Parts: sequence; C-alpha cells; structure tokens
Amino acid sequence: MSKILIIEDELAIAELEKDYLELSGFSVDIESSGDEGAKRAIAEDYDLIILDLMLPNMDGFEICKKIREEKNIPVIMVSAKKDDIDKIRGLGLGADDYMTKPFSPSELVARVKAHLARYERLIGTGTKENEMIQIRGIKIDKTARRVYINGEEKIFTTKEFDLLTFLAQNPNHVYTKEELFQEIWDMESIGDIATVTVHIKKIREKIELNTSKPQYIETIWGVGYRFKV
Repeated sequence: MSKILIIEDELAIAELEKDYLELSGFSVDIESSGDEGAKRAIAEDYDLIILDLMLPNMDGFEICKKIREEKNIPVIMVSAKKDDIDKIRGLGLGADDYMTKPFSPSELVARVKAHLARYERLIGTGTKENEMIQIRGIKIDKTARRVYINGEEKIFTTKEFDLLTFLAQNPNHVYTKEELFQEIWDMESIGDIATVTVHIKKIREKIELNTSKPQYIETIWGVGYRFKV
C-alpha cells in the first residue's frame, strides 16, 4: 500500500482528500504545519507528498526545496494562487505537478495514481531482473552480457560469450565441433571448425583454475565438448 502525506492547513480540504485517497487504497497522513510537515516528509518513508503552497511556519516552496535535497519521490503542489509565476517557481523547485484550487478530489486521485505509476517505472519497480545463469563459481549475466568468475568479472569476446552461454544453458549435453560451429557461427560447418577449438581454449583460460584439468568444459574425446554441472 502506497503511503501519502498531505501537508495542508485547511483541515476540511485535507480530510476530504484523505477520504478519497483511502477509498482508492492509499495510506494517508495529514500535517497542517509547514515545519512539522517538512520534518515528517523527510524523516518517514512516504511514496508521494501532496503539498499546499500557503502554510504556517514554512511555505510550500521551502518545503519542496528541502524534500528535493533528500528525496526524489513525487510531489504534487496545490494552491489557490493562479499566477503562472507561482506554478513556474514550484515546478522549478522540483514539484512534479501543480494543481490550482478548487479541484475535484477524483482528479487529485487520478493524478496521484499517474505520478506513482510513472515514479515506479523510473526507479525500475516491476521491471524484469537481468537473466542470469549461475553454475558453481560462474555467473553469466545474459542481459548485460557480462561474466563473473568467483566474483571477478572476466572480459569475453562476442563469440566466446555466446559459446560459453550456449554450453552453460545446455549442461551435460555433448556437442560436436560441427554442431557448435553451426549454432554459434550460424553457418554450415564447411568452414574451419578449428575455430571452435580455439575459442574453447580461450574460454577455459578465463574460467578454469587448471586448464589441463577443466572443471567446467570437458573434452569428450572423439565426440566434442560438454559443460559439466
């Protein structure tokens, strides 16, 4: 449940906004004082702030500035002032939106939902994690195309990465040099399949502790190679 802080000194307006937001599934707190609202906005974990411009003890401009020094959460500034200069100043200080009173509570709820959804996209919430292959001391990040051996990143060429990834994705399966050549180089093995041997040698130099006794990519004599798990 997303948490929202309303900093508003007109209690009737704040309570109405709270009711509509809670009906939409949000958790809502209210602060009526500018300085106390600023402290709470910074100290507690809120997902969005609804900030009135004219407040006792500290105005909305100063509060917005303080929030932006500490956090990047959405801030919706509200005010009865219709002057463009106030809107420009508020947005310039880092407010994500500026609503002029009076407005309908349902419009506020719609804007809250839109800003929260946008913020979640920006910070990556809901995005897919990188696709990983992890076998003993080897971690292959398929998405970023990076390889880590016992926590240390090793640099692989494009074909070395493709060959290692293919074998690791198909463990305990023996592939001939011809099959690997066709799979990785995307052509019939009428070319020089010795390139497979060369690439296997280079991969082993990067992933094996002892290349003469490989623990990952085994040579199956007379057949081909197998990634052992």
